[in-house]
Amino acid sequence: MQTPVGGSPGEPEEPGDGPPGAPPAKGKWTFPSALTVLAVVTVAVWLLAFLVPSGQYDRNKSGAPVEGTYHRVDSGQSFVDRLNDLFLSPVNGLYGIQDERTSLVAPDNTGALYGSAGVFLFVLAIGAFITVVFATGALDRGIGRLAHRLRERGALLIAGVMVVFSLLGTVEGFAEETLGFYGLIVPLMLALGYDRMTAVGAIILGAGVGVLCSTVNPFATGVASSAAGISLGDGIVLRAAMWVVLTGVTVAYVIRYAQRVRRDPDRSLSGFLPGDRDRERAADGASEVPELTGLHKAVLVATALVFAFMIFSVVPWSSALTGKADATPYGFELGWSFPQLAALFLCAAVLVGLVARMGEQRLSSTIIQGAADFVSPALVILLARGVTTIMNNSKITDTVLHSIEGVVKGTSSGVFAVIVFLVNLPLAFLIPSTSGHATLAMPILAPLADFAGVSRAVVVTAWQSASGWMNLWVPTTAVTIGGVALAKVGYDKYLRFVWPLLAVLAVLICGFVALGAAVT
Repeated sequence: MQTPVGGSPGEPEEPGDGPPGAPPAKGKWTFPSALTVLAVVTVAVWLLAFLVPSGQYDRNKSGAPVEGTYHRVDSGQSFVDRLNDLFLSPVNGLYGIQDERTSLVAPDNTGALYGSAGVFLFVLAIGAFITVVFATGALDRGIGRLAHRLRERGALLIAGVMVVFSLLGTVEGFAEETLGFYGLIVPLMLALGYDRMTAVGAIILGAGVGVLCSTVNPFATGVASSAAGISLGDGIVLRAAMWVVLTGVTVAYVIRYAQRVRRDPDRSLSGFLPGDRDRERAADGASEVPELTGLHKAVLVATALVFAFMIFSVVPWSSALTGKADATPYGFELGWSFPQLAALFLCAAVLVGLVARMGEQRLSSTIIQGAADFVSPALVILLARGVTTIMNNSKITDTVLHSIEGVVKGTSSGVFAVIVFLVNLPLAFLIPSTSGHATLAMPILAPLADFAGVSRAVVVTAWQSASGWMNLWVPTTAVTIGGVALAKVGYDKYLRFVWPLLAVLAVLICGFVALGAAVT
């Protein structure tokens, strides 16, 4: 979801400036959307299926492939069958049913659901909830009040904004929503003696490191866990530890840069535009931030409780507290998955609307608008799942898995986890949608974890770390390229600013996933 965006108050627009979603200049090439990329991938995989030999592994009782049992088989598909699979791939990606006897996926089969209908509905439900929360104005005003209260304490302000953004990023994928805060944060940072790069770092890196270390982010961890066949709460201890450490490192990095610029403005990487150095001590916008009303406070409390309950409902507490994957669940564990979570967020959207006294018509239209705004990531999920149905029906999934098995075979568990992180870096560039990337890659990566004797949760963590790390700097995301445009900072200057941190984060990520693989 994207909130309305705009430039800093009182600043003239520069030639070529515009909102991130504006049409590109005539003749200028832009990177295609995730939907277009996946449509091309669908056709490419369908064509490759004619060339890649079909084969399969023997399966154990749980349906997981058994290492060393790969053998060639005949797919038994005619050209018409393959053409039908291509035609129905989006439908199969949503509600395709896998036949228990033949393992083929089709919408009119009898068997287990193979499509991503549960995740699809969950994305629409959480979209409705997040949109209702933003419609109340409580979250925007709450962050605005935080910035206003800390405006006299620069380092604490930077840390406060970044930690809040990071927390929202780790629990609900807060990223595009940050575009609406540049109009507040940029003039405030300038008024405190910092530069525009400080504001960019606080916003992009604050939310970005939270998404990188997603603990229960439904659009990253949730979708990947579903595709890997594990609970959303599996691996949460490792991800929580990563979040604490990497957020601390990122906050310290931005504060260190900000204090250096404050002491010596000539060391600014972004430089200063006319008027930047002449701003008053208190930013004009910051002094006008309205107070939080009782309704706003109630909405913020209700929102926090909803996400806290979501975390409680999905965490396998017995395994998390005992360290044993096969521990007997405690009586209070709910073990919820996407169907229950979809219902939770639909009910929560109504609850927040009632608390905010939105009224029946406004609440209904906001819920519908929220679901509509999130149709795009939901479609990405089903398109990516449609690609896996083509691979499944042509029986080449196990062939691809077998070829990768040969590459990682014999490596230690720690090296395997690092390889998963590295392999996903180029994929994250091609498919900047975390949901689409997860749905496409996880059916192949998850069984590899079984072969390597590594928890599938570690593979999910390594995958989402690669996706989050890339999205801190790649120009294919609106969060990065739109953010630097709104702050009027050159993209090349941002890269110069962020690359030392990227190197540190990459080393820390490799260390965490290697450690996680070693202890599972």
